[in-house]
Amino acid sequence: MIKVNQLNRNVRGLKPSATLQINEDSNRLIQQGRDIIKLGLGQSPFPVPEVVVSALRLHAHEKDYLPVKGLYLLRETVARYYQRRDGIPWQAEDVLVGPGSKELIFNLQMACEGDLLIPAPSWVSYAPQAQLLGRKVFHLPTKPENHWRLQADELDAFCQQEPERTRILILNYPSNPTGCSYDADSLKALAEVARLYGIIVVADEIYAETTFAGNHQSMSVYYPEGTVISSGLSKWCGAGGWRLGVMLLPDTLRPLQDAMAIIASETFTSISAPTQYAACTAFSESAALDAYLVATRAVLKRISSYMVKRLRAVGLKMEEPVGGFYLLTSFAALRAKLEQKGIFSSEQLCEKLLEETGVALLPGSDFGLDDSQLYTRMAFVDFDGDRALNAINDSSLSEEAFVEANCPKLVQACDRIENWSK
Repeated sequence: MIKVNQLNRNVRGLKPSATLQINEDSNRLIQQGRDIIKLGLGQSPFPVPEVVVSALRLHAHEKDYLPVKGLYLLRETVARYYQRRDGIPWQAEDVLVGPGSKELIFNLQMACEGDLLIPAPSWVSYAPQAQLLGRKVFHLPTKPENHWRLQADELDAFCQQEPERTRILILNYPSNPTGCSYDADSLKALAEVARLYGIIVVADEIYAETTFAGNHQSMSVYYPEGTVISSGLSKWCGAGGWRLGVMLLPDTLRPLQDAMAIIASETFTSISAPTQYAACTAFSESAALDAYLVATRAVLKRISSYMVKRLRAVGLKMEEPVGGFYLLTSFAALRAKLEQKGIFSSEQLCEKLLEETGVALLPGSDFGLDDSQLYTRMAFVDFDGDRALNAINDSSLSEEAFVEANCPKLVQACDRIENWSK
């Protein structure tokens, strides 16, 4: 029998991914008969666009192993997609395809010796991935008054300590867990610092296409020689379970891309052929996909606005999201009441909310915030995405009426939190 001390030291003490664990816990409680509203796992509620599903059906017979870096046609298509979006002359050779952006980010960290810098709060898996590899992780604090953006002067001050060190900075925007993003001025300022210290910036743009206003700005525009774009089909295309991620690396980082391909060749080989062929359709110009994105953004914007108004009315505080489907919500204004109930941490807060209201949230501590700050992350995704898309163009429905008619569980979540807070 294997013992704990026989496990890899970097694995010992690590917990399962918080977002996946809350989903499993929620499903188990539902199977037990509990009425649970699932605001834990950030899975897109929208159906995969029919034009992409049809492409998958069409290529279901494809069975060959594909090249490690990905189907060349897909790499060409992805490069053209980002050429159109950002005006950067990406080529097929710059693209790497893998089983989800999560795996690609892990492979990048494995391939490059360097410290990991992540703004806090940030997505739950960046730091554990670095810990699995025995790498140093540094959380760079951000503030709500700055819309949770990392400030260039703070990055500069940190890098001055050891200016020659190799560093990887992950910027996720729009952000999980905040829904906030970076504007052009912020990215320009960060680019100057990154260029000064030779930082490799991983621009995790998995939520880029969900930006409500459709005006996403990419770090690659301002720091093309040192920025890696990471994305995939999971969030904007509703295809999380398809497990297809893409990365774009500039010529200057070609040795890194080649090293990642070697890792892939010895681990996952390549992802399923039918999925890669279908992804060619997902990344191609299409009126149907344009309409899908406009509609999904409109739905998310309405829901976000509704949730913010309802929760602020209870006394909770949050920065208003500009994309994605998350709210980072502070319960600090209720601290005195919560302490009377024996709640002193965000973890205790989420446990009590799940137990007493059936609303499943994640604590801010899972995202790198101090547990005593009483933050929670809400993923406002527990609704029928197909139903919402069919109703979004009904001009007779106000924002409130739209959410009440098409997202009843989100309305119930607000009701339950409001009643519980009292």
